[in-house]
Amino acid sequence: MKNLILAAAVCCFVPTLASAQETAPDGTDAFGIEPYVGVLGGYHTFDKDSEFGSPRGGSMNGALISGIAGVNIPLGPVFVGAEGNASKGFNDIDWEYGVRGRIGARAGESGMVFASAGYQWVNGKRAYSDQKDWVYGVGVEVGPKDIGLGGVTGNSGIRIRLQMETYDFDSLRPMGGVVFHF
Repeated sequence: MKNLILAAAVCCFVPTLASAQETAPDGTDAFGIEPYVGVLGGYHTFDKDSEFGSPRGGSMNGALISGIAGVNIPLGPVFVGAEGNASKGFNDIDWEYGVRGRIGARAGESGMVFASAGYQWVNGKRAYSDQKDWVYGVGVEVGPKDIGLGGVTGNSGIRIRLQMETYDFDSLRPMGGVVFHF
């Protein structure tokens, strides 16, 4: 009898739970796949004591233009995802490319806050070597509804991203740009 009562309670509770989270805070489906691409710009500066060393007496650094592509999987008010990047560097950095996982929460009507971790390859120039190591970061994306432009692009569309990453805790890599969600 106890099993029958428990089964009836579960059957009543599960549809209520499913219907309570049919959409995420930004109005998109609570569960699904959200691909995106973007263009970011920023600057990467390494410590003198990093694995790149200081063959010219200073630290490795340079501006970056980065293309990103990824996918988010919304799980109600939170999400998980994966992202890849390819960046053209200037000054001491030739190329950077990597892959990372992301986890975060929806913020406001169309924004999100996230943390990421993954692997990054950095190709140096001007006597700096090529290296690869772990990369960690945090960031925010602000969508049109959060800045008063809700009717311009809808829930998906353009978001502004700001992020800060570190290469094995030996560098700072602030980046900003636009991300196009589908």
